[in-house]
Amino acid sequence: MISDRQLYERGAATLVTSWEAYAAGSPGAALLRLDGVAAGVFPAQPERAIYNNALLERDLAPAAAAAALEAMEAAYTAAGVERYAAWVHESQMALRDELHARGYRVTETTRAMGMSVDDLAAVPPAAELIRAEWADYLSYLRALGLPAGLLSGVEPTRFHALAARLDGADVATALALDHDGDCGLYNMSTLGHARRRGLATRLTAHHVHLAAGRGCTTASLQSTAMGEHVYAAVGFRDLGRIIEYEPGTVRSVLAAA
Repeated sequence: MISDRQLYERGAATLVTSWEAYAAGSPGAALLRLDGVAAGVFPAQPERAIYNNALLERDLAPAAAAAALEAMEAAYTAAGVERYAAWVHESQMALRDELHARGYRVTETTRAMGMSVDDLAAVPPAAELIRAEWADYLSYLRALGLPAGLLSGVEPTRFHALAARLDGADVATALALDHDGDCGLYNMSTLGHARRRGLATRLTAHHVHLAAGRGCTTASLQSTAMGEHVYAAVGFRDLGRIIEYEPGTVRSVLAAA
């Protein structure tokens, strides 16, 4: 049985690869793989408002952690990006203390989750599920109220997009990206009028099923509190919280966890 730590590391690698795919389609953007940290740097809108995130490695020694934070800060300063988030696993108390000492504040948390595809739970047949064309997926993002042009430069073949339809319209979507045998699931969303129908659960399960057919052995995602029960029902395991820190000048600040 694959360990929780292995699942986390596989999911982290896939997450960073997804940022790299987004960066390839955004002007001036890059995924920087620095010592101890991977930083997605997005200087141009509309991606600038969403994807400036950096994932710090687990188990960094104090000196290595300080060096990683300094490299992260330098990368964003060089790109003229003032607002970004440093993602840290909840177990990294020394690193979290260092971020607090530098004036960072917690703004959000998500739950890292992962599973072996062999543990996929049986899920009832869904409303119509389709493979979504990239142009249709981008139209759905606009229907959600996200900025026009978001992800429009992404190479369509990098992701697998699925949609659930009701009355001929896309009402829920999710993306998948395969990396080194792991399938990362991202951007799961359901329009308000179509919620509480089990569409997210079925989309998730179908993505994992298709990923197994492509040769993936694990699946990973990062969940909001609202979605955790959805993914647990499919077979995903809790791998600990990811805590997002932003520089202290950010307007919206939550209490530190």
